[in-house]
Amino acid sequence: MAEPIAAYSHGMKQKLAIISAWLHQPKLILMDEPFVGLDPKASHLLKGMMREVCDEGGAIFFSTHVLEVAEKLCDKVAIIKGGKLIRSGTMEEVKGDDSLEDVFLELEGE
Repeated sequence: MAEPIAAYSHGMKQKLAIISAWLHQPKLILMDEPFVGLDPKASHLLKGMMREVCDEGGAIFFSTHVLEVAEKLCDKVAIIKGGKLIRSGTMEEVKGDDSLEDVFLELEGE
């Protein structure tokens, strides 16, 4: 029996939103915390889908508080504090020899 989308779990709603965004094969995708609510298998699949879009010349802008995910997935990164861009560039330019988390925490303290 079919249920209205409002009755779906958060994770299922997240999957539906992602599927909807990918249907027309966009070259630019904007996502806010795309991994929240996803199970490990769905997260892994989404990471592969995101990499594929970028490898094919597309771009994905996404926000996340999980800095390890950003560090593994992103080619470029920007850190915003108080609505202002305080650091941006390639992952290596931004983090250098530190972790992205260390850089973020240092910048948050300024």
